[in-house]
Amino acid sequence: MLKPKMRWSLKEVDRKRSEAFAEEVGTSPLAASLLLGRGITEKEEARAFLFDEGVAFHDPFLLKDMNKAIDRIRQAKEREEAVLVFGDYDADGVSSTSLLLTALRDYGVLADYYIPNRFTEGYGPNEPAFRHAKESGFGLIITVDTGISGVHEAQVAKEIGIDLIITDHHEPGPVLPEALAIIHPKHPEGTYPFGYLAGVGVALKVAHALYGKVPEHLLDLAAIGTIADLVPLYGENRLIAKKGLSALRQTERPGIVALCKQTGTEQSSIDEETVGFMIGPRINAAGRLDDAGPAAELMLTEDLEEAMMLAEEIDAMNKQRQSIVNEMAKEAIDMVNQEFPSDEYPVIVVGKEGWNPGVVGIVASRLTDTFYRPAIVLGFDSEKGIAKGSARSIKGFDLFQNLSTCRDILPHFGGHPMAAGMTLSIQDVDELRSRMVRIAKDTLTEEDFTPIVQVDAQAAVSDITVQGIEELNKLAPFGMNNPKPLFMIQDAKISSMKKIGANQTHLKAAFEQNGQTIDGVGFGMGEYVDQIAKTSDISVIGELSINEWNNMRRPQLMLRDLRVDECQLFDMRGGRNVSSWYKNIPDVKVAVSFSRASGDPNVVFVQNEQDAQAVEMDGKNVVLLDLPEREDVIKSLLGGKSPARIYAHFSTQENHFFSSMPTRDHFKWYYAFLLKRGTFDVKQHGELLAKKQGWSYAAVRFMSNVFLELGFVKLENGKIEVQREADKRDLSESPAYIRKQTQFNLEQKLLYSSYRELKMILDEWMKQPARHWEERLT
Repeated sequence: MLKPKMRWSLKEVDRKRSEAFAEEVGTSPLAASLLLGRGITEKEEARAFLFDEGVAFHDPFLLKDMNKAIDRIRQAKEREEAVLVFGDYDADGVSSTSLLLTALRDYGVLADYYIPNRFTEGYGPNEPAFRHAKESGFGLIITVDTGISGVHEAQVAKEIGIDLIITDHHEPGPVLPEALAIIHPKHPEGTYPFGYLAGVGVALKVAHALYGKVPEHLLDLAAIGTIADLVPLYGENRLIAKKGLSALRQTERPGIVALCKQTGTEQSSIDEETVGFMIGPRINAAGRLDDAGPAAELMLTEDLEEAMMLAEEIDAMNKQRQSIVNEMAKEAIDMVNQEFPSDEYPVIVVGKEGWNPGVVGIVASRLTDTFYRPAIVLGFDSEKGIAKGSARSIKGFDLFQNLSTCRDILPHFGGHPMAAGMTLSIQDVDELRSRMVRIAKDTLTEEDFTPIVQVDAQAAVSDITVQGIEELNKLAPFGMNNPKPLFMIQDAKISSMKKIGANQTHLKAAFEQNGQTIDGVGFGMGEYVDQIAKTSDISVIGELSINEWNNMRRPQLMLRDLRVDECQLFDMRGGRNVSSWYKNIPDVKVAVSFSRASGDPNVVFVQNEQDAQAVEMDGKNVVLLDLPEREDVIKSLLGGKSPARIYAHFSTQENHFFSSMPTRDHFKWYYAFLLKRGTFDVKQHGELLAKKQGWSYAAVRFMSNVFLELGFVKLENGKIEVQREADKRDLSESPAYIRKQTQFNLEQKLLYSSYRELKMILDEWMKQPARHWEERLT
């Protein structure tokens, strides 16, 4: 047995329905089942999703206050009034800033941008920046990807005589800022048909309104912020991402070209993973470590030479960021383990002086991935007495809603159900932890702390083809709310399994069903090679991909999780040194010895059926160190129980099987020999007799001992003498004969059987509940 690390939630889709829908839409049944499982049930909607039929951007003027905003921008243009784009320092904020600034300048507005420094100013609009903008001659500020929580700052803008337009997508609070216009897809008084735009998506709508058409040349920037900010990739976001990725593959924007050259990325193959793992993190790195200016300049520059220098600078920042994150994450994990163990604290809240506030969000994600708990990570500034941090959550725990109950100690916070940022007094950190822990204990169950993964469909190996995978790729781009499809293959055979990679930390396997195989690769899953018996039936989940090698294209499964439902047998027989493999068995284990008490608290000494039945082994890894004297003892040990794994060693001090069990004819001949001789010195002449008859000396001694127990002979002065008047008795009345026969049969069954035979025997014993030992006394 091997328990999965996640809860697999399989979407049930009727096969006949998916086949009918596939024919209606014009796609494969596998793709059709995925669409149905994701709630896309109408032909028009499905064809729009797959083939972009009838898909168009919404009218930007459906957004509340868009008319007010465009009128004010037009007024600024006519007055030659300076406009300031006030952005944010993450990838969404930088791309929003670059996009709207470009649109304003194209429109003829005198515009510049300002992105606050994370370390000296914190998140969002701030009073000093607004006052400085007024002093610098700006008459209008337009926020992008920020501002919806800036109630005080909006009041300041009003007092100093500067107009404020807020464009944002973060969750609106109970009180909205008093601004000239608030453009937000979830405006409480708005009716916009799609409420999940990223900050850059909202900026794109403003640009759309300014140009009077969709600004195709800005879709590359829109795709970066949309994908990097992890907003749901359906509806208008899917259109932005899909068209934007196409634009990125062809763009001549020097910043993108330079980033691709710096990282060795083939621009023509850019996809959502390129944005998520290459472009986005590098844009983010600038704002996480210092000022986001270089990232914005990279997106805005029209000079390739300058872009190459900026790309190199940002790439170096990203490497530095990775090093800082790794060090902080290690410290944070140690802190959780030592001070705030996850079994006692269902929400992790940790902080430390000197932790870089720019990367606390990444560290929070690491903690959530490691412990599967909501996590808040804070950097302390003892001089100012404040803590700045970020939070990440798990399914079932709404961060924004729960943090909203702590507004009295969170003067600045904002975010989404799954992520948030905040600033608070260091003195209130313990109180924040107490409140979050209390809320979690009241709302989350034990099951909530096991990650759940949605499995899109179950597939047979024969269903998976290169053509089918290419069909599935039409569902791209993948991301939030449109994840890469996960498939389950159930009860497959293991054709091969091995560790790969420089440090042997990865897994490569081949799974077989009905004579057909598929390769599987699991990064960081090399440890499973030692935890899975190669003869087990295994179920796996993973993402499908196409492996191209030597002009050959084959389906491949990128593994996410594994499961073995049956008790696994590991054959450790053959005299192998226990110490060489015992230490590698996972800790949930119990070792059993039938022959002697070892003094080791981890080894259970079982002498009889009573001892055997008392051993708890359900879900544990059981090591059978040696052989019992009787089969009933091991039957009682295993009967009706469900161990996860059995490691069968079955060492024995005396090998009864290979010492041979004398037949009744052997006993008959030997007894006739003794009758003829009358007396026989076994010690002196036993070896010679054994050699003459082709027996072992042990066999001669054993038969002599059986005759002695049955009273057929007696022992005097080291010699055996025949008792001619002895009663007739059967060999089976001799305890030594019974023991020998029992051990011989048990060795034959357990020690010298094939792997398959042993597995069948142990499985059969585990299925049958053992009779209670007391029943044997009645």
